Order: sequence, then structure tokens, then C-alpha cells
Amino acid sequence: MIKTYLKYLLIAISFMMLAPNSSHAGGFPVRPKRLLLSPSFSYFYADRSWDSLRRKNQFANGGQFQSLGFSLYAEYGLSRRFTLIGLLPYVRNTYEDNNSKTVSSGLTDLEVGVRYYLANINYTYYFTIQGTYVTPLYTNPSLGYREQGAELKLAFAGSGKVLGKNCYFTLENGVRQYFGSEGPIQDRYNGSFGLTLDRKFRHQVSVSVGGFYSASSFTKFSPIQATNKNFAFNQASLTYGYTFNKRFSTFLTGGHFINGRNTGDGTTASVAFLYKPFR
Repeated sequence: MIKTYLKYLLIAISFMMLAPNSSHAGGFPVRPKRLLLSPSFSYFYADRSWDSLRRKNQFANGGQFQSLGFSLYAEYGLSRRFTLIGLLPYVRNTYEDNNSKTVSSGLTDLEVGVRYYLANINYTYYFTIQGTYVTPLYTNPSLGYREQGAELKLAFAGSGKVLGKNCYFTLENGVRQYFGSEGPIQDRYNGSFGLTLDRKFRHQVSVSVGGFYSASSFTKFSPIQATNKNFAFNQASLTYGYTFNKRFSTFLTGGHFINGRNTGDGTTASVAFLYKPFR
């Protein structure tokens, strides 16, 4: 029973790590003395999981897992090459089966960092590097690793035209290390491609594929450390965006896990907003 229950907690952690970055394109620059704010609301649901051998199974006793999340992302332009970034997430996780119901909620890992724009090609293609510091804002073991960490991320982004439509893309890969004795170390990757559908640049659609690979010497579930540190998954998602004006946009996203190991077979949905309070 403990092993099964801890699988549900792992699904929450996987969702928290994936969901916050869906609303902002990290490869494009924010101008000096400009602020970008992106609040988002996310939902995750799963009633099946992949085991350590990538076999898919139903949760025991009719179990269902749901997670509601809120995050606030901010980026401020210090200069033409440097920006400050921050991410503050909050989640509420619920697991319920025929025998019991468990709810946990709270702030999770605060992320703060610096992004540096290495180079550009004709102000169309951008190369960036980002360093991020991660610190927990909780003590509840069901909300995360309760460990500090750091991440180094590379990104490549650009824009152009496809079939007469304006398009853009972003490719990101980040390696994150948690500083506990058993890590973990994680590779977090994502690729997105989008099209602007009209001449006024109001409507856009994008597709993305991303995932995690997490490795640790801790390979078993534990009643104390309530997440599995050794897992992997990939997710595909589709996003529709609408730009109201130069300061405000909104994005609707739906996604599903393609495959995984020691994680849930999850479906995700989110709504995100992109706001520039001053230009």
C-alpha cells in the first residue's frame, strides 16, 4: 500500500516540474527595464501509471490523482544581454481511492536566476544560457525533495515564415542538480514550434514535445522521501494563444504523457497569461 501511495506523490512532483514553463518563450529577449509577468493555472489528472519496466497499470482500488497548480513567472531586463528571472509555484494535490482520500497543498520550490543572451543572428535567432538557483519553501515531504539545487539551461529560439505564415520555435535543455546525498540529477528538455494565423498577429497555435530524465542512487520508494528520484517521461502538448494588445496575451494548453518510467500516465491542461505592465 505504501509503495502504491508513493507513486501518486511522484506524479505530483513530475507535474509541478513540467507545468510552470508552458506560457513563456525563454529563448527570446526581454528589453532593458522591461518587465514580463506570466501567471498560470494548471490541472493534472491520472488514474494509471508506468512502472520501472515501463508497463502501464491502473491504480489500485479505483485510485485517481488530481493536481491543481498556480505559478507566477517574472522576467526583468537588466540590459541588452542580462535578465533576472523568478518562478513561484503553488500546488494542491489530491489522491482518492475506494478506501481513503489524501490532500496536500502549499508552495513548492522557488526558482531565481539570471539569463544571458550569448549571441543573435540578424536579431532573428537567439542563443541564451541561464543559471537558476532552487530552494524549497515547504517542509511537507509530499510536496518535493526538500533540497536546494541549481540548474544550467541552454536555449535556441528563432522566427521566420512557413507556407506564408509567420512562425517561431524554441529549443531548450537544462541540467538540474539537487544537492542532497542522493541527488537527483535531471535532464529537462523541451521543443516548441508555433504559427501566427492572421496578419494582425492575434491568433497563434503551437505544438511542443518535452520531458524529464531523472537519475539517482535512490531507486526505491521510501515512506520518508515521498518521491521517486529515478524516473523519466515525455509529454506532447498543443497550445492556442490570443494576443489582445501589445501588453496582454493568453494561452490555452492541453497535453498528455506519451511514455514514462516510474511515473503517471497523465493528462494536463493549463491557462496562462502574459502581461507586460510597462513598455
